[in-house]
Amino acid sequence: MSENTFDLVIIGSGPGGYVAAIRGAQLGLNIALVEKSKTLGGTCLNVGCIPSKALLHSTEMYHFAGHGAAAHGIDLTNLSISIDQLMAKKDKTVAQLCGGIEHLMKANKIKVFTGLGILEGDNKVRVRATGEDTVLHAKHTIIATGSASIELPFLPFDGDTVVSSTEAIAFDSVPKKLAVVGAGAIGLELGSVWARLGAEVNVIEFLPVIAPTFDKDVSKMAERLFKKQGLNFYLKTKVTGLKKSKGKQILTAEKAGEVIEFEVDKVLVAVGRKPYTDGLGLETVGIETDDKGRIPVDAHYKTSAASVYAIGDVIPGPMLAHKAEEEAVACVERIAGQAGHVNYDVIPNVIYTEPEIASVGLGVADAKAAGYETKVGKFNFAGNGRAIATDATDGFAKVIADQKTDRILGVQVIAKGASELIASAVAHMEYGGSAEDLARTVHAHPTVSEAIKEAALAVDGNALHSV
Repeated sequence: MSENTFDLVIIGSGPGGYVAAIRGAQLGLNIALVEKSKTLGGTCLNVGCIPSKALLHSTEMYHFAGHGAAAHGIDLTNLSISIDQLMAKKDKTVAQLCGGIEHLMKANKIKVFTGLGILEGDNKVRVRATGEDTVLHAKHTIIATGSASIELPFLPFDGDTVVSSTEAIAFDSVPKKLAVVGAGAIGLELGSVWARLGAEVNVIEFLPVIAPTFDKDVSKMAERLFKKQGLNFYLKTKVTGLKKSKGKQILTAEKAGEVIEFEVDKVLVAVGRKPYTDGLGLETVGIETDDKGRIPVDAHYKTSAASVYAIGDVIPGPMLAHKAEEEAVACVERIAGQAGHVNYDVIPNVIYTEPEIASVGLGVADAKAAGYETKVGKFNFAGNGRAIATDATDGFAKVIADQKTDRILGVQVIAKGASELIASAVAHMEYGGSAEDLARTVHAHPTVSEAIKEAALAVDGNALHSV
């Protein structure tokens, strides 16, 4: 066998790509991983999930020090923050995790090629790098190239004033006035980071609610809580452009026929992401993308091209790292002759603000649209002992169940640590559990997780710590 012949070549080293490589190696396949960037880990580890969570954690501590510590008898006078040190801490976190992936590749004997992976047909992938190209021969190929920020045609990125999340996690100073276009996960998270550090943050959203993928009661509570933290929201408002006036940058928008102007130092455009398939050579193997730029696949992640598969953000479904990881495992197991499978009904979704917002399954409106008669239980964290003791009373948990069978259809949580709390709901839903199953699961006391149990009890009106 040639040194450049592999059982599986994977293009892209994000959570989908590197997990696929590891699982393939575990199953005895000879693996090559192709990455166009100098570091492994893709958007998630380098400029997405990980650095943003590092900044969120650091600024949450800073915000507590300035706004909550005194109530605990902690005197933190002359409080200050170093943006340089804040960014260095973030970069150290990223470097540690990227280095960890490199170690995993070596430990699993996965060969890494640096360069742009290009499909050439006849089971060949060309790695285009500075200097001489390398041609890899593959029995199977997986496309796991992820996604890129969507650019508005009338508000193009310039990397300075108009930026994507990539630049917004690396400002060298706190902008005095930051406009955020889009009130989804990225906009709310990074808007929160810079508001905590002192920026005036105006969030502009075309829809009538923030966090629009969640139920309206969750979105409305989130809006109220984030306003208290200093975020300003302009809903049902359409951004129209950027202009200069008297030496100042002015972002223009329209609401109900009226023009609104925002003086800005920075504009973060966070209106979503699009599949990254540029320069992959899809046309050479007969792969056509859909109207949203995604690669169509069958139930086993096969594309229209023989022996070529695709996973993660480049195919339909939510653009989430954990979704890509699960697809990676299932896809590789199918290639190896096993029965890989992903349960798309139980993929959690999280916004990592403070409080966090998390959900799994169907919301109330979606459940009714799907033909279910629903029953709902809610429990406010204000009634939870651990939440009271730890200043975490903002928010509630909600369990949505089928009226006829009691099966859990969905769970939504807005609370401190909601990203961790949602896991217990996912576990119950994975096996088709009922609200009663969740309600009768023993939860340690005192923990904030008891609120999930109470919400499940409330589905049938049996909550113990609320009236």
